[in-house]
Amino acid sequence: MSSESLEQQRAAVRPLLSLSDPGDALAVYYALYHDPKRTQLTLHYDVSGRVDGFVAVCRTGQDLFRPVVTLRARSRPVLAEMLLQALLPGRTYICVVPDELAVALHAFVNVSGASLNLVHVLDANRFQPVINVLVQLGHGADGLPKAVIRSGDGRIVAEAGLNWRSPYFAEVYVHTDPAVRGRGYGRSVVASLTALLLEEGVRSLYVVPEGHTESIQLAHSLGYVDSGSREYQGEISLKQ
Repeated sequence: MSSESLEQQRAAVRPLLSLSDPGDALAVYYALYHDPKRTQLTLHYDVSGRVDGFVAVCRTGQDLFRPVVTLRARSRPVLAEMLLQALLPGRTYICVVPDELAVALHAFVNVSGASLNLVHVLDANRFQPVINVLVQLGHGADGLPKAVIRSGDGRIVAEAGLNWRSPYFAEVYVHTDPAVRGRGYGRSVVASLTALLLEEGVRSLYVVPEGHTESIQLAHSLGYVDSGSREYQGEISLKQ
């Protein structure tokens, strides 16, 4: 067990990540900014005493039973050693890593429900605002902003919110009730939330699984562009 505090661990991890790279944005949030009480970092040091890998295991309100795992490793042996230290046998986790680590990851964990996610980032010069008087801005139980449209009986039929937010980036999600799709509600709530983040100086990310054409088109219509970064996501558990 490391004698370092989480604050010290985070300082040691910082050189492995870029604060301005959309491809590192999720790892930056979970490794450096997620709630300290719900964050566990496992670090690996090279022969010179520098950190050459880390695993972040973070409990979230989105899934109480499967913590989120993200990591960086400069070699396969480093990855193997950290996974054995950080993960509990028999427990499942939601893992999100750069796609270039996917092959190495498969050597040590079982993976199910895998997807390759395209990371889109807002180009502020291309942003297309949408004015819809039905959109209501507010905050969720986690304190993060969200935009919703309600039906006549008060039900939320379209919602855009944030999966996470760091001082640099925020990842936007959207959900639209199938009964009202085709009316532009999803685009309206995403546009309102994007405008709010733009005013606050936080770069918006829109992450969508490869092949989800309609969602990709929605992002492009508002000024999001493909960053070129890819996230490999799936449910993992340690191999025996």
